[in-house]
Amino acid sequence: MKRFRTEKELEVGNLIENIFNKNPDSVEIKLENFPKYVRRQHLKRFLTLYEIYKKLLPVKGSIVELGVFRGFSLSSWAKLSAIMEPENLIRKVYGFDTFDGFPSIHEKDKTSEYEHEVGHFYTNVHEELSELNEAFNRDRFLGHINKVELIKGDCTKTIPGFLEKNPHLLIGMLFIDLDLYEPTKFALEHFLPRMHKGSILAFDELDNPQWPGETLALLESMNIKNLKIQSIPRDPYIGYAILD
Repeated sequence: MKRFRTEKELEVGNLIENIFNKNPDSVEIKLENFPKYVRRQHLKRFLTLYEIYKKLLPVKGSIVELGVFRGFSLSSWAKLSAIMEPENLIRKVYGFDTFDGFPSIHEKDKTSEYEHEVGHFYTNVHEELSELNEAFNRDRFLGHINKVELIKGDCTKTIPGFLEKNPHLLIGMLFIDLDLYEPTKFALEHFLPRMHKGSILAFDELDNPQWPGETLALLESMNIKNLKIQSIPRDPYIGYAILD
């Protein structure tokens, strides 16, 4: 499998970790000065999410994210909402993930160059994200009204019950970072009817040779000639379309 970072780039992570650990400041002070430690790639991704969020501001509906992983984008959406629209108590951020890695691999996910395995991207962070959400609620306007909800499990099994529980749901942005064919197609089939003209449909792995399933699921679910799929120049991965 090809790596996207050189040996020198891989060494930078260890270098920054050593510098971070040597600093005698408290963790809180270090986090207050996070640009010192955050690598440009990660800051770039946050700025990309910010650019997309600005397009969401006038759009009605909640955010549904599929593929939470360690919580980078989920937490970004929640905090951008608290900063940019603090009184929007209706807009929720729903995050779907197994938190146990990939539940299965479809034939349409396989490539001759890259291998994917069941359990890949396992992250035991559900409890941590729940605790961080409690802290987040204490530190924002209208924090007594929950902003973030995590839905744990295989989304092909959890989405139907979620929609039954939330019959009111309109989706302002659907952010799909599932990587795989089957859950992506299932999510599109069930969530697209909840999206309206102006809603944002975003993906993390479109046109990515490592993850063909996400593109194939979109091609089978929608006529992409009707979509203007755009990107943010600084980010090679995220593609989004504003439904028309």
